[in-house]
Amino acid sequence: MTHIDGSDQRGAKPRQTLSTLLYSKSFRTAVTQVVMAAVVIFIGLFLYQNVVENLRAQNIATGFGFLEQTSQFDIGEKMITYSARDSYGRAFVVGLLNTLSVSAAGIFLATLIGFTVGISRISSNWLLSKVATGYVEIVRNIPVILQVIFWSVLLRNLPNARNAVEMYGVGFLTNRGLTFAVPATHPIHSTMGIALVAGIVLAILGSIWARRHRESTGTYVNMLWPSIGLIIGLPVLVWLFGGAPTAISYPVQKGFNFQGGVTISPEFTALLIGIALYASGFIAEIVRAGLQATPKGQIEAARSMGFRPWFVTRYVVLPQALRVIVPPLTSQYVSLIKNSSIAVVVGYPDLVNIGNTVMNQTGQAVEAIAVMMLVYLTISLITSTFMNFYNRLVAIKER
Repeated sequence: MTHIDGSDQRGAKPRQTLSTLLYSKSFRTAVTQVVMAAVVIFIGLFLYQNVVENLRAQNIATGFGFLEQTSQFDIGEKMITYSARDSYGRAFVVGLLNTLSVSAAGIFLATLIGFTVGISRISSNWLLSKVATGYVEIVRNIPVILQVIFWSVLLRNLPNARNAVEMYGVGFLTNRGLTFAVPATHPIHSTMGIALVAGIVLAILGSIWARRHRESTGTYVNMLWPSIGLIIGLPVLVWLFGGAPTAISYPVQKGFNFQGGVTISPEFTALLIGIALYASGFIAEIVRAGLQATPKGQIEAARSMGFRPWFVTRYVVLPQALRVIVPPLTSQYVSLIKNSSIAVVVGYPDLVNIGNTVMNQTGQAVEAIAVMMLVYLTISLITSTFMNFYNRLVAIKER
């Protein structure tokens, strides 16, 4: 009788033949991804080579060396020193700062209006609720570019400087913008700005510590007044130690314009109002949905325990509402930043407007557009990263 020993057959691993690999899902997936990546790379190289050859045929240089060339054009509204003798690279920086300034102001204004209108939407006051609803329906359903143009035309039809609308002796409203009094420039102001930032950072760190302390020990630490003291107190202390300067620069009419004070251009104002109002309509709906997501039973239970209204709002409503509000709010902030690129329709010198001028003068459209795309991508990613970090801070920690 023949004895067959199958121990070697049981211990041996099956060999990976070609047919086995072809029927392997993971192998087919890997091959497909490699092929698709190769196709995308090939198409990209083909398009790049085609663009380079066409540009050379038209005697148009390639590369980013043009950023060091003299721009030969001036920019009317700028936050840093700039002249026509500066480079294209510095012109892009001016446009970037203008974009950041209108975007930051727009986010602040849209958030303020959006939260106010969103809370009004669920108010028990019938008139207030209906007015808020009408506001949301109007600003959300009119294209943002039309809103910006509307405000630009409205501001352009204001009186000239000689017939300016006076605002209680501290400012004037004309077709050249809003001019108002400000503290006279003093070296201590920059130090006060640093103190303000330091106060905000310390207040945030204190709030984080108070929250973790409450979660670990159950002891409530009120950080409201300490936070206000840090944010306001530090700049005030710096101002006092710096001599407490009180000089004010008032605008004075001279000729066809004003001297002194600060003037906000009509282009900036129209763009700011347009994009802020448009975004505020969406933010209002986000806030309304977040507040209504809090179960009414929890609110009633907190009130029945004798908690004060502000305590119920701070520790019952907001923690649950913010986890609903913050994610879509991030999308609205990013959209507002990208909507600022329509500044070209009102002549505000933002990044896109200056980029168009650079393209017309140099002919290097590919590189100029690449710079603008990279800048907007970077700003959007930074905004999303910050909001995601904040979302993790306000997220409810479940045990």
